[in-house]
Amino acid sequence: MCRKNGLETKRRCGWLQSSIPDSGLPVWARKHVTLNTCPKSYISAESEALVEEFLVWRRLGGAQLAALSARQVDAFMILDRALAEVNRAQQSA
Repeated sequence: MCRKNGLETKRRCGWLQSSIPDSGLPVWARKHVTLNTCPKSYISAESEALVEEFLVWRRLGGAQLAALSARQVDAFMILDRALAEVNRAQQSA
């Protein structure tokens, strides 16, 4: 979407060359975290795979954490908290 609308330079996407000057202004913020580059450009294939595995894990009932790797458990717990936060925000709106 950024490329289609020509926003990759304005949002300082991480995959662009480092020749783009950093204006110091944040392009993304959430709670106490701000970034000067777009976070979407840092999503790796492994991250995407973990999200898909998380969705399957939840659909199957979210059990058997002991059968998962430590990396999967960590990712799943982070995604579970983020999903709960999104659900709370939607219920408040």
